[in-house]
Amino acid sequence: MAGTVAFLLKGYPRLSETFIAQEIRALEQRGLDIRIVSLRHPTDRAVHPVHREIKAPILYLPEYLHQEPRRVLRAWRRLHRHRRYPLLFRAFLKDLRRDPTRNRVRRFGQALVLAAELAPGVERLHAHFLHTPASVARYAALLLDLPWSGSAHAKDIWITPEWEKREKLASLDWLVTCTAQGRDHLAALAPGPATVTLAHHGLDLQRFPAPALRHDGRRDGSDARAPVRLLSVGRLVPKKGYDVLLAALGRLPRDLAWRLVQIGGGPLKPALQREAARLGLADRIDWRGAQPQEVVLAAYGDADLFVLASRVAPDGDRDGLPNVLMEAQSQGLAVLSTQLPGIGELIEDRGNGWLVPAGDEEALAQAMEQLIRDPQQRETLGAAGQARVRRAFDMTDGIELLARKFGLADPAAQADSRRVARAAVGLRS
Repeated sequence: MAGTVAFLLKGYPRLSETFIAQEIRALEQRGLDIRIVSLRHPTDRAVHPVHREIKAPILYLPEYLHQEPRRVLRAWRRLHRHRRYPLLFRAFLKDLRRDPTRNRVRRFGQALVLAAELAPGVERLHAHFLHTPASVARYAALLLDLPWSGSAHAKDIWITPEWEKREKLASLDWLVTCTAQGRDHLAALAPGPATVTLAHHGLDLQRFPAPALRHDGRRDGSDARAPVRLLSVGRLVPKKGYDVLLAALGRLPRDLAWRLVQIGGGPLKPALQREAARLGLADRIDWRGAQPQEVVLAAYGDADLFVLASRVAPDGDRDGLPNVLMEAQSQGLAVLSTQLPGIGELIEDRGNGWLVPAGDEEALAQAMEQLIRDPQQRETLGAAGQARVRRAFDMTDGIELLARKFGLADPAAQADSRRVARAAVGLRS
């Protein structure tokens, strides 16, 4: 029987983390009692529809310790004489020697507040992301003597130091991750390969119903009055490769008719807008910022081609399998992206999408030009991508795997149990 689980997130709710919200809602629907713990307050003004459906209460930890010193001190006073506090403090000091940063101290303070304020009855902690949320989960679990588990995704896998990944993997019960490359990397660091399991996020296809028919008007870039409509959805951070995309757009023939809609916020926006202006592209690009799911879904329907130029950032950060690629393909939209391992788990080059080497602006420009000029090829790739997503990337399988790991009985077994119980009552009456 599953008990109450506290999900630790870096921030909640976030428009860029729809996959986490859909997972929480699906597990709630399966009967899991969830408490959400967020290390940061929300910064997005809007929310997705799924956020409004989630019933779990939310505990916000102090985002910075100096902002709520009394709360942190109150937690320390309550717990510093706890019998397991020395275990926690030794683990923290060991980590601090290897990572002497304010961030490390912050995670220790947040873990104390979590341990002091955790709702009664919570029987497990589950951290989404293997970096900071997992640090808080590990410290709090050590103090409270609770089991903990985790979900690893992208940045957290590749920028967390190896020593820290090894120790977290040795401390937790189990971990799921969303790409085969991530699974293989983490399994090699875990005490045993069974610690880490592959679980693609998939899509809640009820929220992304197949459109009846796409109408692109056979736009081919030859008519300035009917430009081919490009769409890209992603945060404006280095790993998304928007600098490469702008450079590739700048290489396109000037008489080729196209417009780009970009959805997603991020710290690089001012610099990217300046670069677009320098390249003479400013009047062809609509920067729309972060948007709720219903707006993004409408944008997929309006577009002719989806482009995401993901690459490995200088600090090692990279995408796993971006959900926006699955979302775009679910709508029959042709997708052009890059040859990163996680993306290759979804897209077969020239089969159900088009992939170019990451960071190669020349190859990206050539592929864009060909797809802009060829509406029939876009239609073929879009149809193949839609079939692939609907066949292999429904989120149901991943949710069932997580439900089993959290101790939820499968629906058929629950129904059988209820039938047996009803029969037993009938025999006694």
